[in-house]
Amino acid sequence: MEGQVDTALTGDGRFFQRSGPFSLEKLAECAGARIVGDEGSDPDKLYVGVAPLQSAGPQEVSFLDNRRYAPLLNQTRAGIVLLGQAFVDRLPKGTIGLICPAPYLAWARVAGLFHPPPAVAPGIHPTALVGVDAVIDSSAQIGPFVVIGAGVSVGAKTRIDSHVVIGDGVRIGAHCRIGTHASVSHTLMGDRVTLLAGVRIGQEGFGFAVGPEGFETVPQLGRVVLEDGVEVGANSTIDRGSSQDTVIGAGSRLDNLVQIGHNVRLGRCCIVVSQAGISGSTELGDFVTVAAQAGLIGHIRIGDKARIGAQCGVMSDVDAGADVIGSPAMPFREFFRNVAVLRRLAKKTPREGGGEA
Repeated sequence: MEGQVDTALTGDGRFFQRSGPFSLEKLAECAGARIVGDEGSDPDKLYVGVAPLQSAGPQEVSFLDNRRYAPLLNQTRAGIVLLGQAFVDRLPKGTIGLICPAPYLAWARVAGLFHPPPAVAPGIHPTALVGVDAVIDSSAQIGPFVVIGAGVSVGAKTRIDSHVVIGDGVRIGAHCRIGTHASVSHTLMGDRVTLLAGVRIGQEGFGFAVGPEGFETVPQLGRVVLEDGVEVGANSTIDRGSSQDTVIGAGSRLDNLVQIGHNVRLGRCCIVVSQAGISGSTELGDFVTVAAQAGLIGHIRIGDKARIGAQCGVMSDVDAGADVIGSPAMPFREFFRNVAVLRRLAKKTPREGGGEA
């Protein structure tokens, strides 16, 4: 019917590559899981895809990793469910369980088995512009209207989508993916780096001096270093350093709309969530989490495995392993204790206009 929304199943073939079908044994091997409840099942049965518990059918795989959704398990029609040992007794009749210590991780692997990333199609599109002395591996894919500057190097199996601009001298490792309309300059990129659409890497940092006639720009002479396995979300920005490098540590993940200032250094496997901003010369240790809309001032140090709460204003160093929230940032317990005290005081204070109601 005209105007009707198409409610296609998970992994719409118009947008996502599909693989399979796969046997129960293959799926268990992929998930690193133990099979339960397969008595009387067809050993030759194949499974065709993945879907949520509430919509999965007998030839599909689903998962349960959050107790909140446990009631959905009772009614599911899924052929296989990835789940923890605690939920085995709730498996409905006819559904096979794959028991694993980390169901969501197993789901990621199984979903990736059914829907692998698009294969790289080697070659340079005729509309791409490649600068002098650029070295592009023969297995790389360069899309339409890409501009690659002089002296750039692009590693094996790397995919650069349409309308990307790569500045002079940039180094891109192997198995990288750069989304459409991204721009990259003054950058050294490791292997398996992913930049989603609209990312801006290596632009000038926010550096200026105050002179008698106004502001004077300070030359930004550093670089951006993206170590192996980094992922940067759509429309995020990472400024190059002023005199030293801006560094994003191996395995770190930046969400969409994140701003990283000049000279910032992130350790390994950090997480920075959407709309967070980190000011210049701030350093994060390994495995730090910065939640959505948090703001960190410059020249501070965040210790390993610290967690910064949503909308947090961080104005001083944070110890390793600390959990902070609020603005100015304070430990979680202190913050909620203060909130409780304020609520009690508000209840005791007479209303404006005289006397209690």
